[in-house]
Amino acid sequence: LECDLAMSLVGQPLVRQQVMKGVREFLEDQNPVKPLVMSFHGSTGTGKTYVSSMLVRYLFQGGLQSPYVHQFSPIVHFPHAEQIEQYKENLKRWIQGNLTNCGRSAFLFDEMDKMHPGLIDVIIPFLGPSWVVYGTNYRKAIFIFISNAGGEQINEMTLDLWRAHKDREEISLQDLELAISKAVFENPQSGFWKSGIINEHLIDFVVPFLPLKRHHVKQCVTSELVQQGLEVRLDVVQEVADSIPYFPEEEKIFSSTGCKTVASRISFFF
Repeated sequence: LECDLAMSLVGQPLVRQQVMKGVREFLEDQNPVKPLVMSFHGSTGTGKTYVSSMLVRYLFQGGLQSPYVHQFSPIVHFPHAEQIEQYKENLKRWIQGNLTNCGRSAFLFDEMDKMHPGLIDVIIPFLGPSWVVYGTNYRKAIFIFISNAGGEQINEMTLDLWRAHKDREEISLQDLELAISKAVFENPQSGFWKSGIINEHLIDFVVPFLPLKRHHVKQCVTSELVQQGLEVRLDVVQEVADSIPYFPEEEKIFSSTGCKTVASRISFFF
């Protein structure tokens, strides 16, 4: 996993560091005091879903298809605000049932920024350091929350650094954590709004994904060409990278969509 993150994850040193630290410490502990809870934040195309699927691919046979890996999307699983009480009941039962089947299960919550506020708090009993909840020892489970919330703040701070002639690699976790917390946990539109998960400090690792620069996008294009079995032509790499929108408007430093649209754009230039 560490090697694959180093080779395949473009431009995210903080992510590599945090994810490896979290996973290694957690898996080496025979009796963890609580489940591993990580929250991924950043704008579109910066690698959040990519890293979470890579993680489960190494930890579970069959990866995302494993019967012990469970993905939730607010749009698919919890679409109607008026049914929130029913969703709470379903979610609690689903997690409880699956942890009874296998204590080493993983639960991925996509697009936390679109989750109905209050819904996620129903899983609090599963995240804390109790020995047993509802008759099940669940402390070897892994929970990953994925959110675009906080992306704007991360981009803003990275841009400020760039304007101060500092490299984005100089950005520290401490710098970002506070900004993410404010954006995510104090926003009434966020699934974490006033959440007990935050108040009770149940998230072990807040993982920020930085915006990607043009040379990162080129790396993505190159690896996508290799993956598709196509010749790596420098003109194609350049054209695909140039076709992507960048911000800010004037300087065009960071990709607005990260590497998200790279795969679909290649066919236009090949």
